[in-house]
Amino acid sequence: MFSLLPQAAVSPLANRPPHRLFLAPRSPRRRSSVVVGALMSESPQKPADVSTPNLCFPILVNGCTGKMGKAVAETALSAGLQLVPVSFSSLEKPGRTLKVGNTEIQIHGPSERESVLSSVSHEFPNVVVVDYTVPDAVNGNAELYCKLGLPFVMGTTGGDRHMLYKTVQDANVYAVISPQMGKQVVAFIAAMEIMADQFPGAFSGYKLEVMESHQASKLDTSGTAKAVISCFQKLGVSFDMKQIKQIRDPKKQLEMVGVPEEHLSGHAFHLYHLTSPDETVSFEFQHNVCGRSIYAEGSVDAAVFLFKKVRSKAEQRIYDMIDVLREGNMR
Repeated sequence: MFSLLPQAAVSPLANRPPHRLFLAPRSPRRRSSVVVGALMSESPQKPADVSTPNLCFPILVNGCTGKMGKAVAETALSAGLQLVPVSFSSLEKPGRTLKVGNTEIQIHGPSERESVLSSVSHEFPNVVVVDYTVPDAVNGNAELYCKLGLPFVMGTTGGDRHMLYKTVQDANVYAVISPQMGKQVVAFIAAMEIMADQFPGAFSGYKLEVMESHQASKLDTSGTAKAVISCFQKLGVSFDMKQIKQIRDPKKQLEMVGVPEEHLSGHAFHLYHLTSPDETVSFEFQHNVCGRSIYAEGSVDAAVFLFKKVRSKAEQRIYDMIDVLREGNMR
């Protein structure tokens, strides 16, 4: 069995027997196995290169009351961006504030969204919105951003994605929409898409099993898992999204998945297991993320990318994280 993980950072899953969720026999004499893994742990934030003139633009993070939104706000400040002192909550709690760095953020309820955002768009004409709210709010928030002509990064997963794209397209607003904001994970997905496009049917007849583990607060199925599975489907694998094994129970995450206890409240572990029809060959693709820094850094890069597109009046309006990766100059 071969792994691309450095010895000093081997995933907890890499040093244990095959994942307990996958019960197919694993005789070493009968099978060959390739493990592709990427373990990314929380790392110190590095300031972005904002030396380009006029790049210190205002950024509004919708969802600062959540851990992911707050992480993006902190990363935006460390990158030298101007944090708009406004955010929104799904609950009506007048007068609530949240401090991020030296910025006091006023939290507004749902009934104030349009009036407050309208004021923000006039006071901060170059503002870029980053959305980390909840799946049920995706489409309503996007409609409001589009109504007010606000460029936005949609980091929230879920919602009606087809309607989301249509809303943005009809409004001709600039947006980065991606189910995954971690740059290295996006690069992995891009590689999968290239393989699927160039070698369609390469895994025809193979059986696929998928496990994804996230913090209990994540309500929807991983958009990243769905994106990777769609690549396997193009490669000839028959798989129903309902077969994804979702792990949200902290006890199972500790004992069965191997998530470090300190990251139960913020992690993303994925394992994709392929078995040949005669069970003599198996492949495992694995990517594990601890903490939120990888997503926060990617989200800020996406906001910088989008600001540049708006400023240059780019013809293309809707982008994803692969576009951000191709642009380069990331932190």
